[in-house]
Amino acid sequence: MALYTDLNIELTDEQIAIKEETHRFAKDVLRPASLELDKLPEPDQVIQSDLFWKTMKKGYALGYHTIFIPDTWGGLGLDPLEVHLVLEELGWGSSDFAIGFGVSCFPAFFASMVPNDKLAEEIIEPFCENKDASIVGCWAITEPEHGSDTLCPFTPQFSNPDISGQLTARLDGDEYVIEGQKSAWVSNGTVATHALAYLTLDPSKGMAGGGICVIPLDLPGVRRGKPLQKMGKRALNQGELYFDGVRIPKEFMLVDPESYEAMLDITLSTANAGMGAVYTGVARAAYEEALAYAKKQRIQGGKPLFEHQLIKHKLFQMFMKIEAGRALSRAAMIYNYNNTPPKIEYSIASKVFCTQMAFEVAGEAVQIFGGNGLAREYPVEKFFRDARAGMIEDGANDTLMLTGAHHL
Repeated sequence: MALYTDLNIELTDEQIAIKEETHRFAKDVLRPASLELDKLPEPDQVIQSDLFWKTMKKGYALGYHTIFIPDTWGGLGLDPLEVHLVLEELGWGSSDFAIGFGVSCFPAFFASMVPNDKLAEEIIEPFCENKDASIVGCWAITEPEHGSDTLCPFTPQFSNPDISGQLTARLDGDEYVIEGQKSAWVSNGTVATHALAYLTLDPSKGMAGGGICVIPLDLPGVRRGKPLQKMGKRALNQGELYFDGVRIPKEFMLVDPESYEAMLDITLSTANAGMGAVYTGVARAAYEEALAYAKKQRIQGGKPLFEHQLIKHKLFQMFMKIEAGRALSRAAMIYNYNNTPPKIEYSIASKVFCTQMAFEVAGEAVQIFGGNGLAREYPVEKFFRDARAGMIEDGANDTLMLTGAHHL
């Protein structure tokens, strides 16, 4: 199987097999599905299509929806290096499905960090046992008036009492009552069965007065908006969620204001490190298409495109950037997935560097393809659109850099 040369000479046979198996799934299932779903004009058509759900079910059958969950709960039980290997290959095949699987894991994953009997019986175990994608999680953090500012733990403005979140919860007996909404950027929002919701418990503490809970989305008072119409990553469902007096058992509140910033730190560190791995895969996909096109398909000036020095220079620049991105994102993931509290600045650096790098590499791939790079006949224009989204999702890069700088 033709994969990149892995500079880690200590990979075990099992880790190599994990990488190759995931690559086959990405090549045979994810890439073709994401390209086909990208052609559908309306986001409703995407989530109503048999292809979308068949692809989700195939990923669930292989356990990719449990990528972050320990095997003691029935998850994949991967170590941090193996998580990176898998996420890079999933991102190579389809950044839309890669993030969809990863986000689906969030309610059960965070519940597994602070488990109780009710969470184990109703959330964690059923999710890990699920193989038909009938249980799907989403990450409900972004709001109409709060985007990347929800991801700034331990910064001075995060404790400003004049600024707090729009989704709130109050304790009423043995239940929390939830009011408010989450914005259209909730990944898996309109297809999810459960949300990992970040909300306000104590507005006097500003954004730091938050809590994290699991909300089953079949409860009375839950409404969904329309799926979002986007320029890229169209197989990643995103849409609004509304909560009108929704009641959850108090056991489903995982985190209170006392530990909210610490858990948000872990959230951001986990998600941003994952983004670094996924977008290393996106960049590699664009680079490999451009290299094959230049060497084997396109003739210019009487010789293969690759024989022109400028094209060789472009391709080697792309190659170097990808190798640098893989080195940084792996190191950040391995360190931060093994240490609490994490060094959040390294996960942010990974996310910012790798998404920016993927956008640059995909842009150069389009340039190498020339006019064909603008045609939907070739996949590089989709990689370019998908890469652009990476610099905004999971925190806009410019805002994340300010948060990371605070920790220097």
